[in-house]
Amino acid sequence: MTDDSGFDVDRAFCPDYHRAVELIGRRWTGVILRALLHGARRFSEMRDVIPEMTDKMLSARLRELEAEGIVVRHVTADIPVRVEYALTDKGRDLGETIAALSAWADRWAAVEGTQNGP
Repeated sequence: MTDDSGFDVDRAFCPDYHRAVELIGRRWTGVILRALLHGARRFSEMRDVIPEMTDKMLSARLRELEAEGIVVRHVTADIPVRVEYALTDKGRDLGETIAALSAWADRWAAVEGTQNGP
């Protein structure tokens, strides 16, 4: 059965959709992706733009995103060694999704007890 928009109501639970939401919805992952949408960043730069996140959690999330093919790790053999993280094509393809979620958050997400939205 489909609704007026053509959405297959009987397939509301889609394993692929569920996997994607669980991956992107993990704690801190959205913030990391949003930061990387603006270009490659070194670990310390990411830590600076996400100050509440621990180094251990940032490392874990970056490894997970790398394993999923969303983030790539570039090591430059400088002294000291430089490590940068960047989005792959697969990761950059999330740009519209992150932008849409950001717009939704600006409109609806309450911060410090404020009421947003219409």
